[in-house]
Amino acid sequence: MPLFKYRALRKDGTSYLGEATVADRFAVYTHIRQEGATALSVEEVHSSHWLSWQGLNRLLSTVRLQDKIVFTRNLAAMIESGLALSRALSILERQTGNPKLKSVLAEIGADIRKGSTLHDALAKFPRVFSSLFVSMVKAGEESGSLAKSLHVVATQMERAYQLSRKVRGALIYPAIIVTAMVVIGILMMIYVVPTLSSTFKELGMELPTSTTVIITVSDFLVANTFVALLLLLIVAGGLVLASRTNRGKRVLEWVILHIPIIGGIVKEVNAARTARTLSSLLSAGVEVVSALLITEEVLQNSYYKDVLKAARELVQKGTPISDQFLQHTDIYPLMFGEMVAVGEETGELTAMLTKIADFYEGEVEQKTKDISTVIEPFLMIVIGAGVGFFAYAMVVPIYSISSGI
Repeated sequence: MPLFKYRALRKDGTSYLGEATVADRFAVYTHIRQEGATALSVEEVHSSHWLSWQGLNRLLSTVRLQDKIVFTRNLAAMIESGLALSRALSILERQTGNPKLKSVLAEIGADIRKGSTLHDALAKFPRVFSSLFVSMVKAGEESGSLAKSLHVVATQMERAYQLSRKVRGALIYPAIIVTAMVVIGILMMIYVVPTLSSTFKELGMELPTSTTVIITVSDFLVANTFVALLLLLIVAGGLVLASRTNRGKRVLEWVILHIPIIGGIVKEVNAARTARTLSSLLSAGVEVVSALLITEEVLQNSYYKDVLKAARELVQKGTPISDQFLQHTDIYPLMFGEMVAVGEETGELTAMLTKIADFYEGEVEQKTKDISTVIEPFLMIVIGAGVGFFAYAMVVPIYSISSGI
């Protein structure tokens, strides 16, 4: 169990220092109350050995989006019920099973007890709490509606999580089929083709170009299996490294946006994410320019970032947000820009953005349900073409042999 050092205040007004080896920070406060004192400060004494189990567990663990959603929901409920913020954070620290989040909440709670605001304490952990999260909390604290802001940001994170999960789930089936095709093709090249090619070579017959190509590839794979695997890894690694450069990332994003079926879903996902994020921020009282900046940071695709950056610059000059969306109908659906324009004209932009987000999230949900049915014919064509080419290349020489007997 971890060791905690604390400073406490006795009933007679004198303070003292103490230590306690207990399960968590919450147990320290219980220990101090049993001593008849009030806690002033509590700090965990981390082991100097970096390989200690607690330190290694905190180092390797991550805070999942699901953990943050549960934390946000629970914190909002506790604040609504009238519980003090420091007390709510202590309870949540005790309840969470994630070592990383437990450590983060302990530091946030300590900052709160020192007089820090919640958004300032959260901002110290940018890898855990995004700029969207921090800005929503800040707006809630300034407007006196922290619980409401927490509910809004929890809903936003939950919608984003559900959207991403549906898209990933829809792509699993095509990925499995393509992987199986590649693996089966390699196995056939290594184990099946050599048997047939040896027969062709013994007979010394003239082979079609397609057969020669397959046999050449098969001979290379059989004679240089390790080299082939190494080349495959080098190519894959090169593509990954290239995709991390600015130019490589732009090329990859352009390709994804123009892939049939997949590109349409990606556009609707980004449209939904843009609308949901802007709606959440504006409803919390964040000014338009700041909301556009935070939304730009939330989106991953650089083409969408460019649109929001331009929109932010033009809004400062008095231009409506919808103008940029209507000028980029190649990545934002035309209806998106038109609905934003209607929202601006009627003064109901936040409500309109919520409707836009609901609409495109529904579209993505429906398309991800149907994606297996839609993609299956394309996969069948690709599989059929591959099998047909292989069969033609191998069967024609065999047929020639049979005809010559």
